[in-house]
Amino acid sequence: MYKAGPDRIFLSSPHMGPDERLLVEEVFASNWIAPTGPMVDRFEAELAQLTGIGHVAALSSGTAALHIALRLSGIDQGDEVWGSTMTFIGGVAPILYQQAMPVFLDAGADDFLLDLDLLETQLATAKVSGTLPKVLITTDLYGHVIDGSRISILREKYGFVWISDTAEAVGAYYNDTHAGAGADYVILSFNGNKIITTSGGGALASDNPTVIDRARFLSTQARDPAAHYEHTTYGYNYRLSNVCAAIGVGQLRVLSERVERRRQIHKLYRDRLGQLPGFKFSPEAPGMRANRWLTTVLIDPHEAGIDRDEVRLALESHNIESRPLWKPMHMQPVFASSRYLGGDAAERAFTKGLCLPSGSAMSDADVDRICTIIEALADK
Repeated sequence: MYKAGPDRIFLSSPHMGPDERLLVEEVFASNWIAPTGPMVDRFEAELAQLTGIGHVAALSSGTAALHIALRLSGIDQGDEVWGSTMTFIGGVAPILYQQAMPVFLDAGADDFLLDLDLLETQLATAKVSGTLPKVLITTDLYGHVIDGSRISILREKYGFVWISDTAEAVGAYYNDTHAGAGADYVILSFNGNKIITTSGGGALASDNPTVIDRARFLSTQARDPAAHYEHTTYGYNYRLSNVCAAIGVGQLRVLSERVERRRQIHKLYRDRLGQLPGFKFSPEAPGMRANRWLTTVLIDPHEAGIDRDEVRLALESHNIESRPLWKPMHMQPVFASSRYLGGDAAERAFTKGLCLPSGSAMSDADVDRICTIIEALADK
């Protein structure tokens, strides 16, 4: 249990700008609190402008967006959905909601993104055996962005639906294209720890207006047009509220500043800790501009003389939160019976990897405090 107090450094705290409170007050003054409203419309339009993706439905979470995307993709009981093992549970749990079967693939050793060489090999094998997946979910992990042009080529060749889980990469780009652009469905998240937040929320984006109209329908209990409540199918209570959307509109105004600050924090860590033996930071691929949502470091205990957990516990003893990398999904008990393809790169990353505090409200002094603790531990 962490010690409460003003000196606590969290992994990734919400960081409000100057306008969010004013926009929420505007919502309260209009009494348009819920369900949706003008701020939701505005937030959706501004997200479409930011991402370059034609249409957006603002929803209650990124997980809700993925659930609807899978349903709109026709995923049903027994269907295979492929994706990276290195992700958050919310990025795969909706597969189970649809009673489908997840198949997990290994990640790259450096950036922890889906291993595209492995993917291409496995797709070719699956085509021969007639077991191609209906859907591929790619995950833009920790603000790094998958090579969308390569995924697009594979989609054309093998015919799967591409869902881009861009929950951690809002404001990140690859070859000047926003993360997720070009996918059939794009998942966004504005959870409290994300680079910008609506306190809780997400969105589903697509260049296809028909599927986004359908997503809005399904996310509001699938109510058919009628004076009464008429339902020819079932839906969900997944729509974002007007109040939360107002916060999101304000947060979008400071997104570029938040990305820039997180990139600065990453550089401060890299410049200091990257000099220590056994400490390795994720590179940025050519053409990529990661948002550096979380700065991650791999700590080789043989070279460093300390391991990931020693660093984590040392920081916690100074009231500083850090966290292991996502535990690969194929290692999770809930997915013990799921198929896994690949080697042990994701497992090794989990064993050695640590997420360092990366919130954009952190000061240089905060980063210095963290680095000093780790340097002292490494010098023992």
